[in-house]
Amino acid sequence: MTKDVLVSISGIHMLDGEGSDVELVTTGNYYEKNGIRYLLYDELKEGLSQPVKNVVKVREDSLEIIRRGEIHAHMTFKKGMTIMASYRTPFGEMLVGITTERIAVEEEEDSLAVQVDYALDINGQEISRCSIVLEARSRGNLSSEGCSDRKKHRRFSFSENFRG
Repeated sequence: MTKDVLVSISGIHMLDGEGSDVELVTTGNYYEKNGIRYLLYDELKEGLSQPVKNVVKVREDSLEIIRRGEIHAHMTFKKGMTIMASYRTPFGEMLVGITTERIAVEEEEDSLAVQVDYALDINGQEISRCSIVLEARSRGNLSSEGCSDRKKHRRFSFSENFRG
């Protein structure tokens, strides 16, 4: 895969049977070092004065998302494990537990796709069930059709248990 990539992140968060969808498409950089795939991208968030800088580390059995800026977090996803993470926003900081139920990684010559299904808890009480799909695709290999129809290229779909 080339260094310049198009990053697409989509997710669903279920709380009390109600779903909330999240989607982000941006440009970023990709590289591999010592068997770990890295994605770097900036995220513009409404209400924040500066972009949030993200580093994503992808291994065969885990995913790490490191966010720096006005939102600060280091979240680790590893199947079958509950890992605590501090999540700081301009409104305050909270300690969350991330219990990863499923992680799937697919890589091809010009793309990388990761799906993670997980539960979030605060003080040991589950607050949300979540599923995220992160995809990176070489920018040089995207046709105009590919840019306008990302879902055509999506390898993963959200599990039915996350749709309610």
